[in-house]
Amino acid sequence: EKLFDAMPKDEFDRVLGEYFAVDEDLRRRGQMLGGQALQPASTATLLRVRDGRASLTDGPYIETKEQLGGFMLIEARDLDEAVAIMSRIPTARLGCIEVRPILEFERP
Repeated sequence: EKLFDAMPKDEFDRVLGEYFAVDEDLRRRGQMLGGQALQPASTATLLRVRDGRASLTDGPYIETKEQLGGFMLIEARDLDEAVAIMSRIPTARLGCIEVRPILEFERP
């Protein structure tokens, strides 16, 4: 968040334009299944349920160097294709991107 907050507006707009271009291309190809940017970590609310009682804490929980800024759910043949797709996202150059497969459950 600090990186984007400190970025000059014209540079931020350019990076945002790159995100939109990748998003549009993935949608056109039918590979974009969903995704959304997230509000800053300071807006987080942490939920814990213990002994049937919910407790809420204003976030963020801990200070971290990296923060989850959003997510993209894409369709890819394998990890290699997913990495190739996500390498086009500006955050890969500016920070990091975590790539992982979804976990599918079978209903009993």
